[in-house]
This record gives sequence, structure tokens and C-alpha cells, in this order.
Amino acid sequence: MKYLVKTPWWLKKLYPNYIWEIPGNEKILYLTFDDGPHETITSFVLDALRKYNAKATFFCIGKNVVANPAVFRQIIDEGHAVGNHTFNHVNGWKASNKKYIDEVFEAAKYIDSNLFRPPYGRISRFQAKVLMQESKRQNITGRQFNIIMWSVLSGDFDISKKANECRDYVILNTLPGSIIVFHDSQKAWERLQAALPEVLDYFNKEGYQFKSIPYTI
Repeated sequence: MKYLVKTPWWLKKLYPNYIWEIPGNEKILYLTFDDGPHETITSFVLDALRKYNAKATFFCIGKNVVANPAVFRQIIDEGHAVGNHTFNHVNGWKASNKKYIDEVFEAAKYIDSNLFRPPYGRISRFQAKVLMQESKRQNITGRQFNIIMWSVLSGDFDISKKANECRDYVILNTLPGSIIVFHDSQKAWERLQAALPEVLDYFNKEGYQFKSIPYTI
């Protein structure tokens, strides 16, 4: 499996309208969790975050919100941000434009957020343009999505990796303002459960704060 752990500068320049990081002078990091909510794994993540008074952003799959409404509500009640990750985790490079946009707005019925992260990071320029324009579809008025990408991938989704590798990917590539990707999913669980607490502990000792991505970015 090939992927870039750290997003290169040229990719950010190629897609300047997407959010790759949130620059600033303060020691702030933006943890994000994709593919939940999961009944037990998301609860583990929330417990880990709570120990460090850390806030994060959860990019949720619509069908998982429908399946786990109480966990989704807990995310919000504990002060974290939520974002749209389509209804069925659809790859924008493989789906038709209509199918993809419909997936996003189907998820938007259950996820009230203007933050959107494309599954696999794959979205066409046309799809992104539609989502970033003000929409009046399906009674969702005034919705303009911000496309949230990332600075650093933990690689926790990669079953060939060990937890310490995922931990080191984050620690060695993270800078102030970085947007970091983990997954609250069954596939990532073996690596997430060990790597996340160590990442939180390391950056907490380094004097960092963990904040959610603002809806008004």
C-alpha cells in the first residue's frame, strides 16, 4: 500500500482551496478521526482525549451515524467537532459526480456540519467545486462545505504497519498547526489503541494543545 505520510508542499499548492493545515504561532494540533462512529472504538477515543482535555474533529460516515446515534451525540456533547465523510464512504474518483454529491447530501441529513473530508482523499475538482458552492439541495440551505484534507497520516489503516510505526509517523512529521488523521474503525483498531495514547502523551508533554477544526475556518 503506497501513500504519503506527510503531505508535500506541491500537493498543497496544486489544491490551494482545500484545508491542509491551520497555520499559527501557537503549539496547537488538530487531531481528526475518520470512518466512525463505532460503538466501542469511538468511545475509546473519547476516553483517551478526555484524559488530556483534548478536542478533535470526527469525520463520520452517514450510515455509521444512523447505526450509532448515541455515540455520535456523545462526540458532540463532549465538545468535539464533526464532519461529513459521505454516507457510504464513497471514492470520488470511482463514483459518478451525481452519485458522489448525492452521497454527501444524504450524509448531511444526519451530520450538521460544513466540514467535509473526501474518503481516501479522492475528490474531483468538479465535485469539490459543487460542494464548496452554496447549496439549496434537499432542504439544506446555505451549506458551503470546507474541504478538509490533512498534513500527516498516521497510517493506522495500514494492516502491514505496527502501532509504533504509526506513532512515529505522527511524532516525526507533525508541526504546529498540523491536521493529523487517525481512524476510529475496526480496521485501524489494533494500531490506534496503542499509538493514540502515546501520541497524546508525547505532545502534551511538549506543551501542545489539541483543538477541533473550527466550523468557520
